[in-house]
Amino acid sequence: MKRRERTRRLIELGGLVQKAGLAELTDNDRAVLLGAFLAVAAKLRSEKRERAMTLWRRRSKRAFAKDTQSPPANVHQTEPEGNT
Repeated sequence: MKRRERTRRLIELGGLVQKAGLAELTDNDRAVLLGAFLAVAAKLRSEKRERAMTLWRRRSKRAFAKDTQSPPANVHQTEPEGNT
């Protein structure tokens, strides 16, 4: 049962990578993806943690809401990086 739950969680996380367009934007380069995830992890260990989590949560809610309201749009659109 634990193995099945873990597999499901990993598949869902992979789906988020796909939904964000990261696979295409990096040409499926796992080293680039890991580097990006490590940068996110570093930010979450910093004093900017709460601000980043609030911003990312807002972006996520908008992306999911957009999916329910209209056909899939260009997932490559992002907010300016200066906001993170």
